[in-house]
Amino acid sequence: MFRFSFVLIMLVFSLVSANLAALEVNDLYQANVVVDSQAREQREQAIKKALQGVFLKIGGKKSVLTHDVLQKAQKKASRYVSQYRYQRKGEELSLVVSFDENKVNQLFKEANLALWGSLRPQVLLWLIDEQGISRNIVASDADNIIPSTINDFSIERGLPIVMPLMDLTDNEQVLLSDFWGYFPEQILQASQRYFADTIVVMRVSDSTLVVDADNNEATQTSTNTACGLLCEKNELVTPKVLDWRVFTQGVIYTQQYEGVDKISLIGQGLSDITELIYQSYALSTTAENDFVIEVKNVTSLANDMQLFNFLKDLSAVKAVTLISAQGDVRQFKLDLIGSKASFLASLKLNNKLTQHLDNLLDGFSHTQEFDVQQFNSQGRDGIDLNSEANGQVKITVLGEADTNKINKPSENIKNKEGLLDSNISVTTPTVENEGNVDTDSTDELTKKDDLQIITEAQPPLIIVPQVPVFYWEQG
Repeated sequence: MFRFSFVLIMLVFSLVSANLAALEVNDLYQANVVVDSQAREQREQAIKKALQGVFLKIGGKKSVLTHDVLQKAQKKASRYVSQYRYQRKGEELSLVVSFDENKVNQLFKEANLALWGSLRPQVLLWLIDEQGISRNIVASDADNIIPSTINDFSIERGLPIVMPLMDLTDNEQVLLSDFWGYFPEQILQASQRYFADTIVVMRVSDSTLVVDADNNEATQTSTNTACGLLCEKNELVTPKVLDWRVFTQGVIYTQQYEGVDKISLIGQGLSDITELIYQSYALSTTAENDFVIEVKNVTSLANDMQLFNFLKDLSAVKAVTLISAQGDVRQFKLDLIGSKASFLASLKLNNKLTQHLDNLLDGFSHTQEFDVQQFNSQGRDGIDLNSEANGQVKITVLGEADTNKINKPSENIKNKEGLLDSNISVTTPTVENEGNVDTDSTDELTKKDDLQIITEAQPPLIIVPQVPVFYWEQG
């Protein structure tokens, strides 16, 4: 299934412009739930679970499931069903439930929760799996559980995620050490063929990223054999560390975890990455703003209709009003749902309407790029983390209250509902006078390698026209 989905997506990419970096995600208001039978009680429980899945897809983060309004709705989930059907694949029976989009959106409006529209960024995931002395980049068709796990997550959260083919082309362009070392220039170059809006590099390791791994294993082994044949031998648990970096729109985000289960670590990382992306593209259900834009290259009545329908169909737009039409230039007043920033962010995901700067700005690329020249000039062995040079900003290390503090203890990570996950812990900053956190010594490591923080140059200050100008791609 995963291999077929990936090949289908890559086939679509081969037929469209390289500027297309987003996908229209269908079935956001539909969910599949595996059931044992078609009994009424089973169906009611499955509908409740399906509604939770829809809330998660359009709500973008797990915390929405704990909101009072949505929790009450879950108790009466059948009220929001538009249709349902059963389907069987092999021995597996599942219930496919579709919910009323307007009713669900009204719930989010009552709860004052943001919605995530159907146009979503394409995510390319490079996952390096290190086991002992062996490292490899996991391909989309790898013969292990990782690709299918990521495909299931992609469907569950409505986020288009693809993994590299690792075919002859990739093998010629990809050097594993570049990805393991998080070198931006090489990563971006190798990722170009996939036309992704967001690039994620994830590393999971049971050896080099784990500090004192040998001591941890030795301690557990001696504990298991201390009572000899009189006690049942426990399974040896190997600690693991996962970290990731997200390269998107000229910014790099990073976070690190530790635990004992590889799949759980990957799931937690993908969940946090999804919420990070959601924050950029979600639309507030309460905030409404008037926003005037100017569009050039509208040269015919057909173009007028196409442009008007395009704007009207955007999930961020409530209403469209044509203000003026002169030559090939049109001005529109948009009644937005949510902020102007969310609207502009969502426009970056299409190739029909692109922001255009006046002649004063010709030749200047307003898309911020990674300062790879500065990165390489510092050398691959590291960068001065304490540099305070003018025009420099630090890469965002998620979960840090103070990015100047590099030595960080680890504590067990809590999920977004505040429930403790005993198998995963996350790197956090040192906080004075903070109470000690009780942890399971089996699951937590005593010390972690610090993530390297990269710096990038701030873009030059420019004057943007008061009325944003866009260019309409005809056809």
